[in-house]
Amino acid sequence: MGSPKVCLTLTAPTIEEDLELLNRYRNKIDIAELRVDHLLPDERLHVRKFPGLAGLPCILTIRRQIDGGQFVEGEAARTILFARALSFAEEDKTKNFEYVDFEEDFHIPSLEDATLAFGTKIIRSVHDMKNPIININDRLASLNKSGYEIPKIAFMPHSLDDVKNLFEQASLLKDSNHILIAMGALGTPTRILGSKLKNYLTYTSTPETLTNTKNIAHIDVITLNDTYHIKQISEKTKIFGITGWPLSGTSSPALHNAGYEKNGLDAVYIPICAEKFSQAMDFAECIGVKGLSVTVPHKEEVLNSNVVIDETVSEIGASNTLVKNENDWIAFNTDAEGFQKSLLEFTGLKNLKRKKVAIIGAGGAARAIAYAVHKLKGDACVFNRTLSKAKKLAEQFNFKYSILNQEAAGMLKKYSDIIIQTTSKGMHSTDEPNQENDPLFFYDFSGKEMVFDIIYMPETTPIMKRAKNAGCKVCNGFDMLRYQGYKQFELYTGVEY
Repeated sequence: MGSPKVCLTLTAPTIEEDLELLNRYRNKIDIAELRVDHLLPDERLHVRKFPGLAGLPCILTIRRQIDGGQFVEGEAARTILFARALSFAEEDKTKNFEYVDFEEDFHIPSLEDATLAFGTKIIRSVHDMKNPIININDRLASLNKSGYEIPKIAFMPHSLDDVKNLFEQASLLKDSNHILIAMGALGTPTRILGSKLKNYLTYTSTPETLTNTKNIAHIDVITLNDTYHIKQISEKTKIFGITGWPLSGTSSPALHNAGYEKNGLDAVYIPICAEKFSQAMDFAECIGVKGLSVTVPHKEEVLNSNVVIDETVSEIGASNTLVKNENDWIAFNTDAEGFQKSLLEFTGLKNLKRKKVAIIGAGGAARAIAYAVHKLKGDACVFNRTLSKAKKLAEQFNFKYSILNQEAAGMLKKYSDIIIQTTSKGMHSTDEPNQENDPLFFYDFSGKEMVFDIIYMPETTPIMKRAKNAGCKVCNGFDMLRYQGYKQFELYTGVEY
């Protein structure tokens, strides 16, 4: 089976704006879905002319609020809108809607007869905006009793296990005459791996209107095509991915997928959002993932799972990379190598001898960084809000440790040659430095410190901004991300990036 058709969902307030967006992304899509429920009331009167103006197959959708849409005027008004949009069919079928989306409880015999007569296909849909739908195959059968319709199931999963169930049940299906979607961030794999679900189509939005589908987590049409290469994914495509929680704003898919394209590899790298690491592993086994990047908060949990641990991982006490061989998952850590290379480039040093280093945080990333600082012969102190965690990490490498609060200012002054920030504080923050986004809000920079923040989004974090204003040399984690990612790529594929 080939890749699913790519359907661009149009949610602008006017038909003219929808057509402008459609023309902008025409070369990336196969179908356009006109969401009439997003149109202004006066615009809804002119829906009938849309397919002729669009010049490609179109879906007519008037989504009710209960199903995640904007239409609130009632079923009688909605029925009239459907009738107006589907009536007066043209002999030239390209000027008619090729599809219409009717919910499972919407049965108007006259409209259904008209669609059959005009050659318009019915997408028979069910949406649960709050809960998962478990009995997938039974629901598909009940949605397509006539055999002429395309059944669609979309639901909001509570955990990655609900998404796994969807893939498991889809593996039993023989044809591709259906649409299966798990919504929200947990459901992102269903948007990308439609070929594995044997989906008829996958939905996407324009970057300009992505906020209109924020609650269901559409992937924008540029990312779907240029990052994930959706049309090239088949059931034979090797799957890699990254797991973490909440896993917002990761740049790893862009890095890895660009590497696959550059090297001519039939592979895709996807986000796998999992609250529990065990769920990520179960899901990876289910869909046949060959390699998995691990980020916060799961890096330490890897060691408590059924994996073969590399010697470096054992020393660090955390893993960010899992590779599947025939029978086992092998755990590696590329964070330490990536950090070491980027730190030496940033500082211009060959090692950290006679340097006093402050490590802020004591989580999975801090473990790899402490390991690298130790290998580079640095004298370090670990600062953390939970003193016992700082103590545990510091003693592993014979470092000092301290609580992370105002009382630590004096100790920080002693270990201020290089300050390495490893916590999530400031991630995605564009605000001015404050107590919430700056882990060292209490510390006054002298201007002599070198500050390395492993966060790379935003490019300049609040702590970096404050340090830079004081005259410090600063660096974010983008190069660390690149270097650790290159090593992961090599472990996954056996090819140099």
